[in-house]
Formats: sequence, structure tokens, C-alpha cells
Amino acid sequence: MSLYLFPMVTVIQEMCARIGLLSGNGLAALIKKKYSAKIVYPISSLLIIANTINIGADLGAMSASIKIIFPEFPFVITSVLFSAFIIIAEIFIPYDKYAKVLKYLVLSLFAYVITAVIVGGKIDDIFLATIVPSINFSSEYAIMFVAVMGTTISPYLLFWQTSEEAEEDVTRHKIKEIGGGKPKISPREIMLMKEDIGVGMFFSQFIMWSIIITSAGTLYFAGITDIQTADQAARALEPLVASFPNSGQIAKLIFVFGIIGTGLLAIPVLSASSAFALSDTFGWKEGLEKKFTQAKSFYSVIAASTLIGVWITLSNINPIQALILSSVINAVVTVPILFIVMRVANDKKILGGKVNTRFSNIIGWITFAIMTISVIVMFFSFIVK
Repeated sequence: MSLYLFPMVTVIQEMCARIGLLSGNGLAALIKKKYSAKIVYPISSLLIIANTINIGADLGAMSASIKIIFPEFPFVITSVLFSAFIIIAEIFIPYDKYAKVLKYLVLSLFAYVITAVIVGGKIDDIFLATIVPSINFSSEYAIMFVAVMGTTISPYLLFWQTSEEAEEDVTRHKIKEIGGGKPKISPREIMLMKEDIGVGMFFSQFIMWSIIITSAGTLYFAGITDIQTADQAARALEPLVASFPNSGQIAKLIFVFGIIGTGLLAIPVLSASSAFALSDTFGWKEGLEKKFTQAKSFYSVIAASTLIGVWITLSNINPIQALILSSVINAVVTVPILFIVMRVANDKKILGGKVNTRFSNIIGWITFAIMTISVIVMFFSFIVK
């Protein structure tokens, strides 16, 4: 799926980035202006619910990964410590500096690329499977298809991308604050934005493809088709370090670094996108570059959503199942938001002459149709099962 998801996610994220860059507004504020508060309230509510469940799932996965190395360390305490660190860091450290440090942890995900080369089967088989994905019509397949769509094209990323580009306008002194007027953007700035989106989306899908190849070449061939624990998932990396002493532990360590790194990067984005949406909806001061005293409501939403995420981890939901559930919810929530994004991205009153191209509209509406149909098929599969 990653081959076909790449153009979809790239086009959608470029739309959101262009909307934020050229309007100087967040997505919720534009929805409110273009439609009405009656539309933005339910959209923001759906976003916050999905984001909070995602935060809980991510915290659960991070805490579960810690137990791989320190089995006796209490799960709840780990979740609380992670959430406290994230809240403090997000309030007191500018996100760009925070991300620069943590990106080195995420580099451990490239271990999947190397492992994919080691365990990869016949090149022609991999190529064929990449071009022609295996499809069946079971409810389990429908759920996983929707989950993959939801984890790739997520509602929080749509809001985050728009607000972050608007905040970049503030940083570059194009406008005084988000929503503070229309910035003057040069063609070069638009080109650089598109290049940044393209490169970022390529690597995200390349890593996803590598993880699929690695998991198929290790876990699947070992008979592990229903992953229930982080410890099982970590076994996919064992071929990378097979020649080292204690290769199992090293593989687990690499896996843990990847999970923690992505979690520490993703949770601030999840909570911040909720804060951006609520701030746009109610007209609060917003922005990660602002101090806590300048945007108390904005940062309060960040803290509250993260803490509620901790509460979610206290339920007995399996962390792996929680990640799948949160991805499915993402896909369901994305459908109405994506429809609105398509409308805004074609509004000349907002974007002037920089509305969607024919190519963007074709890919965008195909993406909307696929997500809508896949969600309907998933719910239908529950009924007929």
C-alpha cells in the first residue's frame, strides 16, 4: 500500500501546508470563516477525541516498550513520567529545538531498512507485492486497511500542518500572529514548502515499506501473524544483529529507541493540533513559539489532553490493539475533515490563484473516495460477519 499511499499523503499534506502558508490561519479558523461555528464545533470535537485516544495508545506503546528492557518497572509510572516530560518540554522548550534532539532517536527506524535488505526475499516477489497488494474481503483485512489509511492520513496531521505553516509565517515576520492577516509569500517559499513535504512523505512511506518487508521476512515466516506484545514486534529486528552477542537484547533496544523517539515526537504534535483547533475555534492566543503566560488556554489543552491520554493507558486495552483502534478512529474522523480540506484548497477567496491544480484535485478526491468507501466497507463487514 505504501507505493499508492505516497502520492495521496503527499498531495493532502501539501494542500494543508499551502492553506496555512498562504492564509496565515489554522484549519479550524478557516472552517469557521468559510462555513460556520456549527461545522467547526463537531469537527474540532472529533479531532480532539481521536487525538486523545492516539495519545493514550502512543503512551501505552512507549510504556510497553520500556517493559521489554525493564520488565519489573511499573507500567503506570512509566506512562506518568513520559507524559510529565512531554508536557514540561512542550511548554518550556520550542518544538523545533525539541524535535532536533529527538530526531536522532527516530533514526533507529532506519534499522528496518537495513534489516529489510538482509531478510528480503526474491526481488521480483517484493516488487510484485509492492505493485499488486494482496487483497481479501474479510473483516480483519478491512480493519487493517482502514487502520493503515488512518495512520498515514490522520486528522491531527491535517490540522498540525496547516497551523505549523501559519506559525512559520509568524516566525518569519510575515504576520504578527496566527490569524493576523494574509502574509506575502514568494513563489520560492511555496516551492521550498512543496519540496519539504515531498521529501518528508517519501521517507515516511519508505520506512513503512521497509517495516512491512522486514516483518514479512521475519515474523510472518516464524509463524507470528497476530502480534500481541511489543516484545514480539521487536523480534523483527533480530536478523540485523544476529552476529552480535545478545542479539535479541540489542534488537529489543533498537526497537525501544524507535518507539520512544516516535512517541516523544508524535504526542506533542497530537496534543498541539488539538490545542490549535480549539484556539482557532474560540479565538484564543496560540502558538508553540509563545510562552505559557502568553497562551495559557492553548498550553492548558496540551497538558489536559496528554493527562487524559495517561488515564486511557490505565485501561486494560492491549497497547498493540490500542494503536490499531486509534488508527481506525483516525480514518473515520479524517473523512469529513478531508472533504472540507478539499473545499478550502479550491477556494480562491482564501488562496487566490494558488488553489489546487487538476492533478491535486484528482488525487485528493480519489483519496477521499477510497477512505470513505473503505470505512463504509469496514462497518458493513461488521454487520454481515
